Amino acid sequence: MKALLIENNNNVYQTELKEFDDSLLPEGNVMVEVEYSGLNYKDALAITGKSPVVRQFPMVPGIDFAGKVIQSDSDKFKEGDTVVLNGWGVGERHWGGLGQRARVNADWLIPLPSAFTTRQAMAIGTAGYTAMLCVLELEKHGVKPDDGEILVTGAAGGVGSVAIALLAKLGYQVMALTGRPSEADYLKSLGTQGIIDRSEMSEPSRPLGKERWAGVIDVVGSHVLANACATTKYGGIVAACGLAGGMDLPGSVAPFILRGVKLAGVDSVMCPYEKRLEAWTRLATDLDLELLESLTTDIQLEDAIEKSKALLAGEIRGRLVVKTSS
Repeated sequence: MKALLIENNNNVYQTELKEFDDSLLPEGNVMVEVEYSGLNYKDALAITGKSPVVRQFPMVPGIDFAGKVIQSDSDKFKEGDTVVLNGWGVGERHWGGLGQRARVNADWLIPLPSAFTTRQAMAIGTAGYTAMLCVLELEKHGVKPDDGEILVTGAAGGVGSVAIALLAKLGYQVMALTGRPSEADYLKSLGTQGIIDRSEMSEPSRPLGKERWAGVIDVVGSHVLANACATTKYGGIVAACGLAGGMDLPGSVAPFILRGVKLAGVDSVMCPYEKRLEAWTRLATDLDLELLESLTTDIQLEDAIEKSKALLAGEIRGRLVVKTSS
């Protein structure tokens, strides 16, 4: 099999496309022929070594994949089943999806909804599944389309793009925050009703600002998240799922104790099985597949290293789907 392999020999960090026998795959009770994987922000950090994402070496990166079961010692899946995996430390602590085969724990897999091909599943990928989890948080909190504007930050990225598409189809008024004004036409095609330059929310936040957002989906963190909280309406909710702008939160408790704003953390890695199923079931009904196609770019396994650099530089919009099968 072929796979990207990350090695760290005497503090020399290197990622290469290598070929080796699949007997070297780590322990697991299900073997999957990986047809497609995705290239996510966390994958790019792992591949380039820009952040200590990888916990052990050598490592095959790739936090998600979709494919067919070719061997199973679990009663949950049988040969020929089509499955999808997101998270569970795959690509960080356990060899991941940027290779032609993967051996994993059956508990980490879910059946792929029949509405999707394996390629479409990875066009959605962890980014899209995370976006759906964020939308579910807004709904759980009771945010309705007529409650007002929803802000999506990091709008041209994978999470942001799918979040906009989902919210627009559900009838919400979506505003997009981006550092790439050149992507305005793209964001409008997804359904956003307005564009805000990231610089407007990147400076230190006041404790409270003018109330504007009924809800927020944030992938940036740091000053952007603090400003989002400070400008969310009374009783609104901010769903935070990313740290592209930093891990800090240099804000105030004022929005939470004076306006009752809720800050909901959204984790896709260790998310319980039932919530994963709910997210993927909703994606099957709420995501426009033609729109999904418009925000998807296909690449080959050998392209993933260079594309990782572009992804971290903010030069990629939408989703990158990696064809792993030969």
